[in-house]
Amino acid sequence: MTISAQMVKELRDKTGAGMMDCKKVLEASDGNLEQAIEMLRQKGLASANKKSQRVAAEGIIESYIHTGSRIGVLLELNCETDFVARRTEFQTLARDIAMQIAASPNIEYISSKDVPENIIEAEKRVEAGREDLANKPDKVKEKILAGRIEKRLKELNLMDQPFIKQSDITIEELIKRNVALLGENIQLRRFEKFIVGGGMEKRTNDFANEVAEILQTK
Repeated sequence: MTISAQMVKELRDKTGAGMMDCKKVLEASDGNLEQAIEMLRQKGLASANKKSQRVAAEGIIESYIHTGSRIGVLLELNCETDFVARRTEFQTLARDIAMQIAASPNIEYISSKDVPENIIEAEKRVEAGREDLANKPDKVKEKILAGRIEKRLKELNLMDQPFIKQSDITIEELIKRNVALLGENIQLRRFEKFIVGGGMEKRTNDFANEVAEILQTK
C-alpha cells in the first residue's frame, strides 16, 4: 500500500522515531500503525529523538589515519555519561564516523542546518545560471533548482551520507540506532579533516623560465 506523509507523521508523533525509520516500518507492516510501533520498539528506535534533547557533555576525541598516512580525521563525539563514553559500542561508533569522514571528499559540515546561508546562495547562483535551465518555465525551473540545491546540501553534510558499512542507512540513522542501544543522547560536536598538502599552493616549476632567469643574472 501507499504510505502517506500523514501516516509517517502520526507514527513519528507517537514514537519520536526518525522519519525514514517510520516510513520503513510502515511499509514493512503494510500501514498497520500498531505493528509499526511494535517494530520500532523492537529495534529500540521509538524514543531516540526524545533523547536528543538531553545534555551531552561527556564523550571522547577520536582520531583516524587512513592507510598511507595522507588523510587523517579528528573528531569529538559526545554522550551524557563517562560510563557510555567507555563503552565499546560508543567507541566503535566514533571510529566509524571518523572513517566515513575520511572516505567522503565533499563533506564540510555536520548537518544541512550547519551550511552557511552565503554558501547556499552561492550554490543557487551557480545552478540557476546553468544552460539547461535557460528556456525552462519559471515554475519548472524553480522545482529543478530546489531539487539540485537539496542534492548539493546532502553532498556537503555528514548526516545525510549513506553509511559506508551499511548503505541502506544514513549516518544520522546510525547515530540514532546507537542512541537507542546505549540509552543516551549522542551528538557529533565537531570534526576536522587533514589531507597532506591541503590548503597549500603547490609549487610548479617551469624549467625553461628558471634557466632563463639564471642566465640573465650572470
